[in-house]
Amino acid sequence: MTNPQLSSVLSAIDTINSEDPNTTLVDGSPQPKELLYGQYMTACVNQYWPQANELLQIAVRSQHIKRWHLLRTEFDAGKAGYLKWRIEQGKFHAQLTKNLMLENGYSEEDAETTAKILRKEKLKSNPDTQTLEDVACLVFLQHYFDEFSAKHTEEKIVRILQLTWRKMSDQAHEIALKLTLPDHLAALVGKALA
Repeated sequence: MTNPQLSSVLSAIDTINSEDPNTTLVDGSPQPKELLYGQYMTACVNQYWPQANELLQIAVRSQHIKRWHLLRTEFDAGKAGYLKWRIEQGKFHAQLTKNLMLENGYSEEDAETTAKILRKEKLKSNPDTQTLEDVACLVFLQHYFDEFSAKHTEEKIVRILQLTWRKMSDQAHEIALKLTLPDHLAALVGKALA
């Protein structure tokens, strides 16, 4: 039995993400990119962390809420610009989600707790923040790794995989190693972990 408050917030997140001008083809049909991403995130947390509390469920669904609002091109090129863009995205997602929660009857405390998860505060020490990171990494491997790997050098892919692996918990490592990846992607994971 889902809490009606939770349902209304998830629905509000989906409504915003359904406006994404960027699309992803699914079975030949264009889908709003961040709406699809939110659905992948929720499916992953439901499968591997079925006991996730509702604040974490909200954070998982809104991890990329209205991500198209802050363009990467509005920030400097290079790693420093990328990191600044990521931090600003986290703050934006957190504030927008917090506002939606308050509008749907959540307390200031619950809304701020969710915002902290989305800002990735206390990554290794807050289990909910860590789970959000784990879910994001697993969704990347399952749904976005193939497309990403086609655009970059093997050296860069291996480095990104190693960085991703360091951010994940032991539980997420176990899940990742059981994923059925195409041979060429499994080989890249093998190189990264060697």
